Amino acid sequence: MNKVVTHEHIEKAMSYQAYSELINNLLADGKTTGSNHAENMIEYTKMNEQRRKRLDKTTIINPQLEQEIKAVKERWYWLILSEAWCGDAAQNVPVLAKMAELNDNIVLKLLLRDENPDVMEAYLTNGGKSIPKLVCLNQDDLAEVGVWGPRPKQAQVMVEAYKANPTSSYADFVKEVQLWYAKDKTKTLQEEIMNLLKQWNNG
Repeated sequence: MNKVVTHEHIEKAMSYQAYSELINNLLADGKTTGSNHAENMIEYTKMNEQRRKRLDKTTIINPQLEQEIKAVKERWYWLILSEAWCGDAAQNVPVLAKMAELNDNIVLKLLLRDENPDVMEAYLTNGGKSIPKLVCLNQDDLAEVGVWGPRPKQAQVMVEAYKANPTSSYADFVKEVQLWYAKDKTKTLQEEIMNLLKQWNNG
């Protein structure tokens, strides 16, 4: 059960459009989300914006998943913890936003991880603040329906293996993960959300 996310969090959370506008405005000022505006963080954000915008244009939700999304009768918030500099967020958030658009009962909201440490602390992955993290909540009482994230399972396995035994530079590893995303073409994420929806819809 969710004991952390409040209606105040929901009120200050952003729509996907507002999130997009925030990132573009920050980049125009040579900044990114969060407090670290170092050159490498700005470069990550620029690359991520290219990825995010490409996914906005190219993502097609598979028909089975679309059917499952449209079957949602409950009123949900999909609350996502994210940051502009995060490569996994750039690959997954646009696809989740595209899914939410298919049913008016699902309202997508975004919170910046570093501005909401109380929420992040409740949704750690193996003790780490990995993002994006999707928390599905009932709109009325904010009871937790389920959680997804921070990345599709195959990518998560890659990350855990690298942390246990780093065999290349971190920069090279990041490229490897991004290559996985490019080859996967959102297929795994869509399958995982479809399987979760089958559980959540029957919860």
